[in-house]
Amino acid sequence: MKINNFQLHSDDEVIKKIVKEVLSAFRFEFAHGEDADFDEFEIKNKIEDDKVKTYLLASCGGSEKIFKVSEKIRPEEKRSGEIHRLIKKNLYRIIVEDLKLFPVPYGIMHGVRPTKIIHRWMRDGYGVTSHGIIDRDKIARRLRKDYLVSYEKAQLLTEVAIRQIPILKSADEKSVGVYVGIPFCVTRCLYCSFPSNVLPSDEKVSEFMEILTKDIDAAAKEIKRYGFKVQTIYVGGGTPTALPEKFFAEMLEKVFDNFYSENVEEFTVECGRPDTIAAEKISALKKFKVTRVSVNPQTMQQKTLDRIGRQHSVEQVLTAFNELRAAGNFKINMDLILGLPGETVADVQDSLKKVLELDPDDVTLHALALKRGSKLQTQLADEINSIEDFELPSDEEVIKMSEIAEKILRGKNYLPYYLYRQGYISGQIENIGWCKRGAEGIYNIQIMDERQTILGVGAAASTKVPDNEEMRMASTFHAKDLATYLRDVEKYIDNRSKTLAEVHKPVEMESSKDEKMESDFEVGELPTVTKVLQEVEENKIETSAAEQFENNSEIELKPMSDAEKLLELGEKISAPVEVEITEKVIDENLTVTEVVKKKSKRRRKKSAKNSPQQTESEEQ
Repeated sequence: MKINNFQLHSDDEVIKKIVKEVLSAFRFEFAHGEDADFDEFEIKNKIEDDKVKTYLLASCGGSEKIFKVSEKIRPEEKRSGEIHRLIKKNLYRIIVEDLKLFPVPYGIMHGVRPTKIIHRWMRDGYGVTSHGIIDRDKIARRLRKDYLVSYEKAQLLTEVAIRQIPILKSADEKSVGVYVGIPFCVTRCLYCSFPSNVLPSDEKVSEFMEILTKDIDAAAKEIKRYGFKVQTIYVGGGTPTALPEKFFAEMLEKVFDNFYSENVEEFTVECGRPDTIAAEKISALKKFKVTRVSVNPQTMQQKTLDRIGRQHSVEQVLTAFNELRAAGNFKINMDLILGLPGETVADVQDSLKKVLELDPDDVTLHALALKRGSKLQTQLADEINSIEDFELPSDEEVIKMSEIAEKILRGKNYLPYYLYRQGYISGQIENIGWCKRGAEGIYNIQIMDERQTILGVGAAASTKVPDNEEMRMASTFHAKDLATYLRDVEKYIDNRSKTLAEVHKPVEMESSKDEKMESDFEVGELPTVTKVLQEVEENKIETSAAEQFENNSEIELKPMSDAEKLLELGEKISAPVEVEITEKVIDENLTVTEVVKKKSKRRRKKSAKNSPQQTESEEQ
């Protein structure tokens, strides 16, 4: 949809942002002198005591119409967040109901982490009774009503959010994740906007390793200072395996020596580019106890690989996967991108078929996003090129790709376990991880929910420290530019230290009673996944997981690994029926009944302080 003249009657930056989000979802753009669908497009919002009224004046070819929608403000919700939500909702309804544009799958839910909203609802007791019944349908209905999410996406979001609960609860306030950023790749793909560099000379890599070592040492001291327990390690980039063998092994050894302990439940290394995986690197992965790796074809169509600049073959994907599978007990993830230039629904079906023949533990489906900084986006903005030159599939085609891929994956017993969204994403859909039971990426879930401290090390890494008492996020970022990171690493180390100090206290400063921060999903003495599973196995809870869900599961009960048992808990909860859980299990495993019965002391404290909170749009 093209507009000649647009006017929004508001100087509020948040309102400007959310109106832009809605218009962008429907692909509205300025005509710039071309033939336009609308000559004028004028939006005005009126806020009354109990209502938000939205007016849209639209004119075309001398014809002018005014549309109006109003909705009541719910007094129980935070007023500013509620007003912003209703402005989006009202405008969306006008566009769909009056202008007759086709609805978008996620309605007005435009944020990166939509499952966070569901987790917040459940922590506040919504969708959970005082007897510990999780009403999946009630949660999905609210998504449809409040955010105008489609039926299918509301069900998917609810399923994913509930499945994540046991893993989110597997960590206490001392559990952290560590991210190590390796900013090198062998080539730069057409669609890539990550802050990565084509692999430089050994001399430059050696300089990076020296600085990285300093960064790692400083982060290890912080872990010791605060008494943190590292739950997950994630080495990403870039492509870490792009490093030459000697540097790759050196990097893994430094990471292992400084961060690995018996508390680590997952150690991930992105091996993404199959042309960077060699026998020596696989040996290093095994030696340093890496548990999870990736082999990312993005597509199994050779013509597309050539077009997007991957510079590896389909055969190299097969070889790399099989060598990793033969070498060790790695959980292996494979990424595919929907909406790549020139691809069809049949191409996606064929790629998925070939990937599933390898039997990976995890398949992540990304939808192509035209991001700032990618060659694709830059060339699309060039006057010489047009979007047609790249033969990008339409939104409708990408949605079909997603629907068919979901059907295929479910048919092979893969389950959706984490989900996030991006701006400018094809089909207005999502990036979503599908895994076999027991193969969820713990780091993926923790980083998306933003309730666990993540220490960032290396170039372009970020450190995020959630303050669950004050309901805010403290964060700091290392430079994306490699030269700046190498030059100013001391500054970034200092910033990370100050950010941690905003929320955490060194162990020597803590009280002898070892007071714990009351995380809403946290309960009793259950700091780790292993402890949760031990409680079940040793019958220390009143009812076993198998007994609780006996009548609601179609899954055959059999001896399971620790990870499989953990997923079993999440899977049973996410059954498409109301699931009753005993009071004892809620208190020791899911921590939701307790929230229904009483408000957290820390929330009362926060309210008394009248401390700033995240707006709903920020949370999304």
